[in-house]
Amino acid sequence: MMENVTFNSFTLQLEGLKVIETSVYPVFFFFLFSYLFIMILNVAIIILVCIERSLHQPMYLLFCNLPINDIFGNSIVLPRLLSDLLKPPSQLIIGYYECVLQAFSTHMFGTTSHTVLMIMAFDRYVAICNPLRYSAIMTNRMVMKLTVSAWGVAFVLVGVLLGLTVRLNRCRTLITNPYCDNASLFKLSCESVVVNNIYGLTFTVVLFTASIGSIVLTYTRITLVCLTSKNKSLNSKALKTCSTHLVVYLIMLFCGMLIVALHRFPQYSDQRKMSAILFHIIPCSLNPIIYGVQSKEMKRFLSNVFRSRKVLSSF
Repeated sequence: MMENVTFNSFTLQLEGLKVIETSVYPVFFFFLFSYLFIMILNVAIIILVCIERSLHQPMYLLFCNLPINDIFGNSIVLPRLLSDLLKPPSQLIIGYYECVLQAFSTHMFGTTSHTVLMIMAFDRYVAICNPLRYSAIMTNRMVMKLTVSAWGVAFVLVGVLLGLTVRLNRCRTLITNPYCDNASLFKLSCESVVVNNIYGLTFTVVLFTASIGSIVLTYTRITLVCLTSKNKSLNSKALKTCSTHLVVYLIMLFCGMLIVALHRFPQYSDQRKMSAILFHIIPCSLNPIIYGVQSKEMKRFLSNVFRSRKVLSSF
């Protein structure tokens, strides 16, 4: 093994997934089809929102941040993972700077998933609690501000997280993960990582508190408005859009909290590795399906497309 050999080596070894030989190709094709499925669906959603004028609404423009983030997060992790599955353990080598970039991208993906869902919750709050002022509040300028805030906050938080890690000297070279993340990187150091642990814990607590807190407050207020309102149309609209958003949020939250919990139990390292990969696959596969099924505008557009194709094929 390459561990404890070189000081500040720029060549690292990945531990990779422990897959028995007979399962290598089934696992490979599962990840491959998952990746293609995620790419096709999310790219299709972005194109659909761009070309269909009826979808040029704040809700869908903000939602577009999710498929962009899903494409970004999976493009960094899954292609590399696919190639590593077909290599022997001794060839699972990654450069230090590539590892840092992968770790930054991974944490950026996870953090942005939270911040994007937070700004989407704000949009639903305004739409249901202040419907008469919705168009005045949710202008193109506001949509741009919310989008920049979601990505900007994530960039700063993750930038500091990785900045504290890259300052450390390294005396190990083994990444105990199928892909690089912050915890795997600072575990390469023989220096004190107290500051990293404190910031990492603070980062996690602040992100989850802000995320869960904003969702709880938003949906509590929306529920109160619906209970006191006699407008059945408003209540039906709130139930459809908010249930969609809430399902997506709960799936993402459960996957994220499972990874955080498993980090505390080294004996479940194999389960943690698989959970970390599924965190990229499951929410990113379900997001476009859930929103596509629930969105009246998206269903109408798709039905028009299929109807026009049937008419053309009949000639």
